[in-house]
Formats: sequence, C-alpha cells, structure tokens
Amino acid sequence: MTSEHIAPVTAPSDAPAPADLTRQSAWRAIAAMFALNGGLFGIWASRIPAFKTAHDLSHAELGGLLLLLAGGAICSFPIAGRLADTYGAAAVTRAIAAAKLIFFVALAASPSIWFLAPALFLFGAAHGAMDVTMNAWGAEVERWAKRPQMSSYHAMWSLGAGLGAASGYGAISLEIAPLWHFIAIGGTWTALMLWIGQIPWTSPTNRSNPAPVFSLPTGPLVLVGLLALGASMGEGAIADWSAVYLVDIGNAPENWAAMGYALFSAAMVAMRLAGDQITRHVPPVTAARISGFVAAIGALLTVLYPVPAVMLTGFVLMGLGYALIFPLAFSRAANDPVVPPGKALAGTATFGYGGMLLGPPLIGFIANATSLRVSFAVLAGLALMIAVLASALRRT
Repeated sequence: MTSEHIAPVTAPSDAPAPADLTRQSAWRAIAAMFALNGGLFGIWASRIPAFKTAHDLSHAELGGLLLLLAGGAICSFPIAGRLADTYGAAAVTRAIAAAKLIFFVALAASPSIWFLAPALFLFGAAHGAMDVTMNAWGAEVERWAKRPQMSSYHAMWSLGAGLGAASGYGAISLEIAPLWHFIAIGGTWTALMLWIGQIPWTSPTNRSNPAPVFSLPTGPLVLVGLLALGASMGEGAIADWSAVYLVDIGNAPENWAAMGYALFSAAMVAMRLAGDQITRHVPPVTAARISGFVAAIGALLTVLYPVPAVMLTGFVLMGLGYALIFPLAFSRAANDPVVPPGKALAGTATFGYGGMLLGPPLIGFIANATSLRVSFAVLAGLALMIAVLASALRRT
C-alpha cells in the first residue's frame, strides 16, 4: 500500500511564510514528511514474512489483515481532511507522524492476531491520514515556491520506502527481531524526519466550508482513473507481497526477500526523478504505453522464471514501468477541459489510492484460491491494461 499518491483536491490561499524561509528548507521539510511516511511503510513491508510466520497466517488470513490496514486508511481520509481544514495541514501532519510511530511499534509488539488486527487498522489509519495532510501541506509550499515540486516529493516517499525495506535486509541478516528493528530504526527515522520538518510554517485553515476528500471520476476521466488503478494495484502488491513471493515461490533466503521491495522502490525513485525531463520530450500517451509494457514484462518475468535473481529484475522493471503513471494521470486530470481541476484530481486519486489499498488483500484472496504465481500474472494483465488505455491521456 503506498499511498503517497493522494493528489491535493483543494486550493487554499497561499500560506504565510517568514521572509527568511528559503525554498530549499521548505522543500526539505515536505520531503522529510514523505520520506517518513514511506520509510515506516517500507520497514513494515520488509518484515511481513516474519509476521506471517510468527502468527502462522495463511495467504487468505494475511490478505484479510491487509484489508484491515486498507480499511483504516479509507476511514481516516475524511477525518484527516477535516482536521487539516480546521487546524492546518502542517501541524496535523506532524501530529499524525508521531501517532503513526506508536501504532507502528504496536504491530511488532502484538502477541497474537487479536492484537495485531486492531494495530494494523490504526497503523493504516495513520498512514492514510498522513497521506492526505502531507500532500495538502506540500501543495501549499509548491504554490508559495511558484515552481512544480510534487513529483519530487513523491520520489522522496519511494526513497524512504526503499531505505526502510533495505533496513529489513540488514535486520534479518543480523537476526534482529521485528520489535527491536521497529523501535531502533523506525524511532530514529521518525525523530530525524520530524526534526527536518520543523519549519516556521502556518497553514491556512477553512473551518466554515471544508472540502470533500472523496470524489469519483466521470466521463473520459474514468479511463484515466483506471490507468491509475492499474499502476497502484501493482505498486501495492509489490509492497505487501514481494517478500512473501520471493520466499514462497522463489525459495529465496529471507534477507534476499527484503531486497525485492527495496529494488522496486529504488527503480521508482530513479524514474520519478527523471520523469519531468522524459515527459518534456515524449508525449504522455507514448510514455504511458511504453511504461505499461515494461511493467507487464517485469511481472511476467516473476511468473515465468521464479528464480530470485530474475524475480528481482522483474521487480525493477515493474518499478520503472509504474513510476510515471500517477504523475501522467494526475496531469491529464488537472487539465481536463470540462471537469474542474480539484474534482478531477480527487476522482483520479480515489481510483488510484483505492487500488493501492485493495490490491494487496485481493492478491491474497486470489493466491489462496489459486496460487501466488496466478496473482502476479493478474498484475501483468493490469499492466497491459495501462498500455491499452494510454490514449486516455491525450488532451483535447
């Protein structure tokens, strides 16, 4: 589940900022919030096999628990939007980050599935709420800076997730239990990012007419939403299932398994950092079509050649293929000739983030009914759907 992809759906007035606040320090603060959110998620994703083993979970049971995580996030969206409107996105983002660390540690401290289930719901709620508020804060800083920055923020989410997953490799290699891993690395990471995020910024508030958080796309934007859905389901599946897939299907050592999501995230970071340059020279339709085919090839490699080295290569290709789809989809939505930008972005984000949340549990249910390889074959089909629907990005 990843979810760093909630697009700003409101446009509050520019936030006042001190005269001595620089663009660089403001960018670092928002980037730190994205990296914090991604980092904790990456740590969790890298240790999912350990949770599966410790609680003796079947694929279906794990899928059900991941659905609880998704449910927590979905329930948090409207609450987070209202809190940001009432108290300001900056202050609420930092408060949610501190609460998220508590729920994050509670995951590893859970002695049974009956404690793990509510902890996952609360962790998902904090994760989803922070997605909403940090994107709103980032939009404020972007308008104040008068330069596009949102893509680079999302790259920092992927970078944080990759570093978190890489820490799982080290912790597993050193045989460190999840609880101490979560406390030491998660606690240090959260403290460092919150320290970087402490800038003198006052977000605007809107207590009289809070904007809706949810909206569904209409007309041609339905196809744009499906593009985002295809990419987000793949990204969510890799986040939550790549480690299990490498261990169960590829017979990889557990420390190798933790590197699957790390390499996937690194590929996404690299492509997103280069994305602005690529889309200046390549039409959106062409870029999305190529991206869909690259992601499909990567997914098929993991299905047809279940050898750890080949599977890791497949994850890298999937990361490269998925990376540009969200920025392209949101750009098309924001420039729709009929639907206002806020409503268009909200609908596209709802489809996209819905896929991020519901994809992992769906993979679990399919795997339980068939096999994990069949589940990843479904991801290949969704990636081909991206290539087929790429023409929806053509602007009229």
